[in-house]
Amino acid sequence: MAKKEVTQVFKIMAPGGSATPAPPLGPVLGSKGVNPGQFIQKFNAATQHVKGKVVGCIVTVYNDRTFDFEVKSSPASVLIKDAAKVEKGSGVPNKDKVGKITKAQVRKIAEEKMSDLNSASIEAAMRVIEGTARSMGVVVEG
Repeated sequence: MAKKEVTQVFKIMAPGGSATPAPPLGPVLGSKGVNPGQFIQKFNAATQHVKGKVVGCIVTVYNDRTFDFEVKSSPASVLIKDAAKVEKGSGVPNKDKVGKITKAQVRKIAEEKMSDLNSASIEAAMRVIEGTARSMGVVVEG
C-alpha cells in the first residue's frame, strides 16, 4: 500500500451535530478535495454531544482524497456569550458593556478550553478568558 502524503491542512468552524453540506461549508470542503457529504456525516457523528454549538475543526487531506479531522473546543467568545446570555459582543467594548460573568464562570470556561490554550496554569488560562471577555464588552465580576 502506498504511503499517504498530506496535501492540505485547513481549519473550519461549524455547528456541532447539525452541519450541512450547503454553503459556506460544502464549497470550502469541495475546493480542498474533500467529499462534503462524507465529511458532514462523520463530523455530525463526532460532534453530536455539542449539538448546535459552534466548534473548531482541523482537517487533514491526503493525496488519495481521504481525510482526518480533529475537533477542537468552541471558541472562547462563543462560550463567553453563552455564559453572559448575550447575542453578540459590544461594538465599542471600552464604552458599552453588554453583559456580566462571574469568576466561577470564567474558571469553567478556562477549564473547558485548557487543552487549546497555551497556558501553563488554570489561573493563566482564566486571565486569557478574562481578556477576551473585556474585548467583547463583557464585565468579569468578583
